[in-house]
Amino acid sequence: MATIWIDDDIKEKVAPILDELDLSLSEAIEIYLNEIIITKGIPFIIKNEAFSNEMVEAINEAEEIINNPDNYKPYENVDDLMKDLNNKE
Repeated sequence: MATIWIDDDIKEKVAPILDELDLSLSEAIEIYLNEIIITKGIPFIIKNEAFSNEMVEAINEAEEIINNPDNYKPYENVDDLMKDLNNKE
């Protein structure tokens, strides 16, 4: 037997869900721990949302434009931008 501490707010939120499933908190935790044994890992994806290199480059470019607007040609509308882009090809 082990004693674990769970935040009261989490216990309050999970209680009605477990009641619907006819499970106690102890039973739910035991199920979770057994799933760790079966899967040899956490039974769901834990991820850190990181930006891709392409996204980081785009963010850096946007910051550069914001910080140094005089270095970039402004456009009044999309048509003018497209004309300029097509002339550079």
